[in-house]
Amino acid sequence: MTRSVTGESVTYRIERIGRDDWQRLRTVRLAQLLDTPMAFGEIHAEASRLGEGTWRARTDWVNEPGRVGLVAVDADGEWVATMLSVPSKDHADAVELIGVWVDPEHRGRERGVADAMLDAVLAWARGEGAARMLLGVHEANPRAAAFYLRRGFAYTGGETPYVLDTSARILEMALPLG
Repeated sequence: MTRSVTGESVTYRIERIGRDDWQRLRTVRLAQLLDTPMAFGEIHAEASRLGEGTWRARTDWVNEPGRVGLVAVDADGEWVATMLSVPSKDHADAVELIGVWVDPEHRGRERGVADAMLDAVLAWARGEGAARMLLGVHEANPRAAAFYLRRGFAYTGGETPYVLDTSARILEMALPLG
């Protein structure tokens, strides 16, 4: 899967994360954890100590059947965004959106990166026969919540404690795919 999106005179390619992309995945994941630590259930200091085997296992995991991992690649070949989807653990008819991140220099509706990535993930999910997409958004991440609301997701009322701070909540959102 390779798609191109042009926004604000910048062209991005949307590609699948490959099994051999472990070093690039490591680089972008560490950037994510520094930029928006609340959006991920992992600590930068711990992730930076993980070895090659763990990173290879992550790229293998995202390439298992029923999963997709996408990246937006800029004109210089840099990964500037990620978005993954996996089967829901709790709902047989749903997939979960995870690993969503756009580099701060590439954010904004005018650039279109997040919208293009979500369009690609939604097309994949529909092709997989999913009836809905679920996601969790940290209660203190209004920018992400606003994006999801704009794209048609709605709060379900479900919530879970945030794994790194149980006093904070992860709010569930859903989007019907029919």
